[in-house]
Amino acid sequence: MNHDSYDNTYIGGILNAVKTVAMVGASANDVRPSYFVLKYLLAKGFSVFPINPGQAGKEILGRMTYARLADIPEPIDMVDVFRNAAAVPGIVDEVLALDPLPKVIWMQLGVRHDEAATRAEAAGIKVVMNRCPKIEYGKLSGEIGWTGVNSGVLSSKKPLMRQGFQSFGVRQK
Repeated sequence: MNHDSYDNTYIGGILNAVKTVAMVGASANDVRPSYFVLKYLLAKGFSVFPINPGQAGKEILGRMTYARLADIPEPIDMVDVFRNAAAVPGIVDEVLALDPLPKVIWMQLGVRHDEAATRAEAAGIKVVMNRCPKIEYGKLSGEIGWTGVNSGVLSSKKPLMRQGFQSFGVRQK
């Protein structure tokens, strides 16, 4: 897989298929990027499990926080990594020990570890590196255009208006 460039159908397919997300490195600090992404994914209908050993047993945005991936009480579809690249091999080890395996490992902006990605892909797990699911969701849904950002995505589809935060059809409910 070429991790320098991702096709929109690959990213969109992941965002449509994923329902449960474990966020490794989630922060309770409301000015941290992981907090914003956690809040956004929850608003879009994802079930998100914060992973942060220092916050284990406490809630972040109303969600119980766990110390490690193995502590999550249900299967997860995607592991979103908000840690530096040096932590990725250990996280991939944790992921590969899960049963069932998650479908996706997603590494946040600035996080890339090709060797760990190769190990995950060999186990049948899709990998995204150096991307943010919040940004990708906003780009693919057209939502990011509300703030004047050119998403590079054109669509003739009419937005699906729903209660609360708007969802433009990336998530199929």
